[in-house]
Amino acid sequence: MATSAATGAVTAGLVDFQAGRNPRLAATVNGVSTTLGLAAGALGSGLLVQYAPMPTTLVHALLIAVFLITTSGVALMPETVARRPGAWRSHRPRVAVPGRIRPHFLLSTPSLVALWALGGFHLSLGPALTATVLHAQNVLVAGVVVGILTASGALGSFTLRRREPRGVLVIGSVALAAGMVVTLVGVAAGVPAAYLVGTAVAGYGCGAFFLGAFGALAPLAAPEERASLFSTVYVVSYLAFGIPAIAAGVASTAFGLRATAVGHAAALIVLAGSVLVGLAVRGRGGETGREA
Repeated sequence: MATSAATGAVTAGLVDFQAGRNPRLAATVNGVSTTLGLAAGALGSGLLVQYAPMPTTLVHALLIAVFLITTSGVALMPETVARRPGAWRSHRPRVAVPGRIRPHFLLSTPSLVALWALGGFHLSLGPALTATVLHAQNVLVAGVVVGILTASGALGSFTLRRREPRGVLVIGSVALAAGMVVTLVGVAAGVPAAYLVGTAVAGYGCGAFFLGAFGALAPLAAPEERASLFSTVYVVSYLAFGIPAIAAGVASTAFGLRATAVGHAAALIVLAGSVLVGLAVRGRGGETGREA
């Protein structure tokens, strides 16, 4: 609950603090930091659980220390808006998408669902799938696979930071779909190299999706609309993060791990394709409007 409550405000803060001469800085920092954080968490947790003492408690103690340091840093940050009455009321969660932004939000929704559903799947069933395909029981190996996915996402966000959001979404769609196809080959045939390469390519597509969706929405919101808009984005994202992971857990028990992985990958490929279709339809509509 704390993470979801803070994320919208953090994202809005990044937009407030970015330099005016670099309007894409916030989108880049948001995409890279989020995915690098997931990579560091996966690799660090795997390393601590496998090799450090107190495997179930040490990672939490370290995170508490990091959060305390971060809180001190936040207290020193300058305020970006003028103070006014209603400070306590302003803490009430608000989720809203302004009417003029809704078409863009709906266009970005499949990409948000796809990238977070892929992340949720890897963070829930990824260790079991890794053990099956790579024949490795080491906890760190599972962390490395998740790290490959999320670090590739950070790379995608960084390398595509100068492109327009529409082009970034196209690249994300193609990369995620291609990565899932290669991953399917690795899972079905039991080929570790294909599984790892597919994970990396799909992760790159996730980073592109994150950057493209955020880059398309952030410039459209007025300062007072940003927190509620980004909160809505993360409500959709966290639902896509959690619900498919639970569904995959149930499905893997009923139908087996490989069959669940195939079904999940197929759904993600369809979502990635729907982004391309939406962009094409939106593009034709825009061209028609300009001609008129």
